[in-house]
Amino acid sequence: MKHILFVGGESPVKPVLAAAALVAMGREGVRVAVAAGGSEQSMATAKAAVRDAGLPWPAEIHDPASVNLAAYDLVIRFGGGLASEMPALPGSPAFLSWQVTEPAAAAGGYDAAALAGARQEIEALVHGLVGQGYLDALVQARRSAELVMDSLHEGIIAHDRHRRIFFFNRAAERITGYLRHEILGRDCHEVFPDRFCKAHCSFCEPEGEPALPDKPYPLVLHAKSGESRHLEMNVVGMRDFFGVLTGVVASFRDVTREHDLASRLGEAGKFAGIIGRTPRMLEVFRAITDLADSRVAVLLEGESGTGKELVAAAIHNQGKRHDKLFVPINCGALPEHLLETELFGHVRGAFTGAIRDKKGRFELADGGTLFLDEIGDISPSMQVKLLRVLQDGTFQRVGGEETITVDVRVISATHKDLRAEIAAGRFREDLYYRLCVVPLALPPLRERRDDIPLLARYFLKRTLEEEGRADKVVISAEALDRLTAYHWPGNVRELQNVIRYGLVHCREEMFRPSHLPPQLFRAAAHTFTVQPSPPDQRGKLTVEAVRAALAVTKGNRLQAAKRLGVGRATLYRFLGKHSVD
Repeated sequence: MKHILFVGGESPVKPVLAAAALVAMGREGVRVAVAAGGSEQSMATAKAAVRDAGLPWPAEIHDPASVNLAAYDLVIRFGGGLASEMPALPGSPAFLSWQVTEPAAAAGGYDAAALAGARQEIEALVHGLVGQGYLDALVQARRSAELVMDSLHEGIIAHDRHRRIFFFNRAAERITGYLRHEILGRDCHEVFPDRFCKAHCSFCEPEGEPALPDKPYPLVLHAKSGESRHLEMNVVGMRDFFGVLTGVVASFRDVTREHDLASRLGEAGKFAGIIGRTPRMLEVFRAITDLADSRVAVLLEGESGTGKELVAAAIHNQGKRHDKLFVPINCGALPEHLLETELFGHVRGAFTGAIRDKKGRFELADGGTLFLDEIGDISPSMQVKLLRVLQDGTFQRVGGEETITVDVRVISATHKDLRAEIAAGRFREDLYYRLCVVPLALPPLRERRDDIPLLARYFLKRTLEEEGRADKVVISAEALDRLTAYHWPGNVRELQNVIRYGLVHCREEMFRPSHLPPQLFRAAAHTFTVQPSPPDQRGKLTVEAVRAALAVTKGNRLQAAKRLGVGRATLYRFLGKHSVD
């Protein structure tokens, strides 16, 4: 069965005549419909034209605003109608535009002679379409192209500028779990409430030219089953004959297996903007994925500089609240009276200097996420005020009487041991259990030493870009050994500052130990609480690593070999070839 739709602008006369002419041909396997507006008078004119021509009246007349284009193989338009969308992809109908002279209007209807001329033009076009095989060729080409698209392993989804989906291939069904009859003709955001493209969506703003991504990007899709799938997405714009953007084609492939395999092998170096591939960091990445779509409160625990705010932002950005605000506040950096107004806002006249109403962080984060950093530093009175809003989501602005209700997910962080603070009477136990539904401990840098070279190279590249330096700088193996052997009390933040310090002094292509700050050498000379860096994956020893191991073990070569993870004979051979002080 071939489905054809004739579309008109303000008048139904021409599409009705065309549909009637095609029905009169008695072509089997062809279903005809009309989408047209117009006045009652114009519809009466159309009926009269069909009757005078001795043609049958077409049964299906639809409103152009509600017709589903995806249900048709061919759409033939007279003049305007259905805006300017002309998607040229299998799964959307083929489009033809017939330019037929509009019959001149006369008093009480249309000029009879002009109407007859228009009818003759239309009948000739209809006979040419069907009688000369054009219809069969168009439909067959469309269906052949669909077969090709359905044979691809990549998912293909296409929608117009209004996000209405008009193509969805078999691979897209398999990857997402949705069937095409559930998808076609619907708004992409309606089908995927958390948005298929997440923050990369280019069609959220109603006005202006959409800014399409210029390269493939990763995203996490929540399939119909609720399962999370890692995808790699590429978006290409579709344009009409005049260069106007009419929609997009998005191709995506499921890389969930590759992602999981990389995670198990420790090859995933970056996740949600966080650098790391050690087992401890892979556990953090898995926790971020598990927590992203949940509403439960999370308490991030870890030393200063371990990246707690970065993890909190990753949880927010990977979840369903990503299109709302992520609002951070450092609770330990503000005195109590300022912290209260920052959290809850204030009304005009609440205190000296309050010249206008101000929203607090809870209001700003409504629908999104509030990140309470250094939560262990807030005063007992603030703990009581915070407890109430965490219990029922309501509060009043400072100086106000109106009760405000918000929907906020709270993620908090602390470098303190809150259990010890509870035991000492400095932190409320009931508040702790409100904040710590799920605890997530972030490892210090000294417990993830294999990530140090990865982080150092990343900070080196980013600092060069920030400073606009075009020269290429490489970190030497000796400098990496020194970085790996250091104990890092300031964690990742300190490492970033060390790289910035070194680049100030490094004006050559090699970043050497001499460019590092003095404290790294003083720490190595006077404290040996940290193990030296192990050999690389091939078991290759370095002079710096051996020297540090011998210093820790006070020259005991057997103990040094154990610390380096090699046999004694291997260490002896190395010492025989190299001069180690």
